[in-house]
Amino acid sequence: MAKKKENVIAEEDEFFRSINEKGVDDISLDFFYKPHTITLLAISIIGLFYTAFTRNDSSHNDNIQAGLCSVVFFFLIISVLAFPNGPFTRPHPAIWRMVFGLGVLYFMMLIFVLFQSRTAVRQMLVWLYQDLKDTGPDEKEYAVNCSSITWSRLYDGIDVFALSHFTGWTLKALLIRHYGILWTISIMWELTEVAYAHLLPNFAECWWDSWILDVLLCNGLGIWVGMKICERLEMRSFHWESIKDIHSATGKLRRAVLQFTPVSWTLVRWLDPNSTKMRIIAVWLLIVFFQLVELNTFFLKHIFWVPPPHPINAIRLVLICLISAPSIRQYYVYVTDTQCKRVGTMCWIFCAITLTESCICIKFGLELFKQTEYTYVIAWIVSQVSCLSLFLTNFRARWFDLCLLA
Repeated sequence: MAKKKENVIAEEDEFFRSINEKGVDDISLDFFYKPHTITLLAISIIGLFYTAFTRNDSSHNDNIQAGLCSVVFFFLIISVLAFPNGPFTRPHPAIWRMVFGLGVLYFMMLIFVLFQSRTAVRQMLVWLYQDLKDTGPDEKEYAVNCSSITWSRLYDGIDVFALSHFTGWTLKALLIRHYGILWTISIMWELTEVAYAHLLPNFAECWWDSWILDVLLCNGLGIWVGMKICERLEMRSFHWESIKDIHSATGKLRRAVLQFTPVSWTLVRWLDPNSTKMRIIAVWLLIVFFQLVELNTFFLKHIFWVPPPHPINAIRLVLICLISAPSIRQYYVYVTDTQCKRVGTMCWIFCAITLTESCICIKFGLELFKQTEYTYVIAWIVSQVSCLSLFLTNFRARWFDLCLLA
């Protein structure tokens, strides 16, 4: 009995390693996949010595910034050497190891921020970005003169933020690959904006801005484009030729570009008619988590007075997007595969980052949350629970299957 239990544990560990650190099949260029630890150590230390002894250290701020950049640089090197690949290997496993390393660094930074005061956090942000010194809370309102609907107003609403909506939902479609879940997140997010509009003024939008420009046009078009790309990739036959076997320069260049595309494509099925209640709840948690990530984005920039177009917002969004890609894949395996008994490390870090960001929003936004109108928040919670109830009804799987085939 004990030996059988040990075999089961060993099989589970082996399965976990297969999804947490996927190996590379059919290596064509051995040089890029062989360890070069001694060479990397020598080059990095020589570069460190050269930088440390040749740079001008008369500026206190420059010294701190150079030290922090060096810490990040060497931590990413350690990430390449020690951290798992995750579920992806394209364009190279080292890229995803560094993404995981950046996620760990960001998580550590969030923990540090959590134990500071709001004034100290603002000082750190101003030290990093001097242009944040004179900024204030984002009080821009979009719900102005909503009764006047003209083509010019609709056209003016299609700006850089509309493009970011479209791009974001295209990427979400590529990651989730399910019409039903995507449309549920899109609609529930608009309800979330309504519920928290009394705290965040830029959540207040005209009905046609929310439901026509956002949900139908930007979100809907992004979902459609992303799902069409998924359909094309599902029908594609993946056969990779070694770059060494390609003789033309054009062919080699094309193969190098294709290195940034998936090595294969898996047909995703989050729910089916035989889905258990725990599997349905897990999918519902995915929907709620996506809304929490978006809420953190808006509350963080509002509480710490960071304007929407500022680069720090873009950097955070790109980092969250990169970390979420392998995290969703690992979460999907955890939800749908009975052999998987624990979530992957990237998924764990992504969850830790999101929940820590929420803690920071609550701690530093206490004055803001004192203005909460609890009727709206209770209604929002009821809507989330109602969404779960809908999932648990008998027609849950049929409805999602129809959306999947639409």
